Amino acid sequence: MASTHTPAHPAGPAAGTRLLDHPGADGPEAFGPEAFGPEADTNRHRMPRQTRGASPLLGVTAVAATLGATGFASATPAAAPAIEAPDDAPVVLAADPGLALAARIQQQADSQRTAAEEGARVQAAQEAEAKAAAKEAEAKRAAEEAEAKRAAALTLPVQDYRLSAHYGQSARYWANLHTGLDFAADTGTPVLALGQGTITSAGWSGSYGYRIVETLPDGTEIWYCHLSSIIKGSGKVTSGQQIGKVGATGNVTGPHLHLEVRPGGGAPVDPEPWLQQRGLNP
Repeated sequence: MASTHTPAHPAGPAAGTRLLDHPGADGPEAFGPEAFGPEADTNRHRMPRQTRGASPLLGVTAVAATLGATGFASATPAAAPAIEAPDDAPVVLAADPGLALAARIQQQADSQRTAAEEGARVQAAQEAEAKAAAKEAEAKRAAEEAEAKRAAALTLPVQDYRLSAHYGQSARYWANLHTGLDFAADTGTPVLALGQGTITSAGWSGSYGYRIVETLPDGTEIWYCHLSSIIKGSGKVTSGQQIGKVGATGNVTGPHLHLEVRPGGGAPVDPEPWLQQRGLNP
């Protein structure tokens, strides 16, 4: 590779100084190979010395201005053209009588379907309400029937007994015929309410001794006589509830329960068939 160092010119310093000068009146041909001589190829990489001044700066400024007006402006991307959105609005074909008629028919069909659905819903609600009311009424009726059965249910007044006298018998120690049914049992044996009812009287009653009168729902009176003690003297009672104890008070020959049945609070009737008609067999 050739050295970039410039040797001393044979013509002397004056000739070397000319390389740094700008071309003069000699014209452009002064820059040719003939003007520089053999050193031209060697020295062509050297930059010519620039004269201090404002000219180069003005040149750069002009170039920048030119580029700003042309090149820089062209480098800026142009605004994209506006793209029009497709019109999604439905096309109104009101002018077509067939389409208008079809629309009215569809609207009527929708209204009728809505009304039918609402009617079905209301009917279903009414049916459900009716079923609920019927179910409630059935439950109430069942409860009333159960209560009626409990009210009608009867139990024998003494559990451990023997019959010592029947209705209509006569004896020397009775002024009249026997008006009840005697259940002989030990003193203190529990006396139970025959059925559901209300105790309307309790206390001492002459030849009957201590007596309890229970009135059943149908108005029949049940008399419990010759008691040794009264446990329930008033108020409502249920079938099988203890109301007193067997005794020998009043006109008796031994401890027993004298039971009388008086329908409607009137004259006594035979207790045995009355009890048998109600499922009890004393």
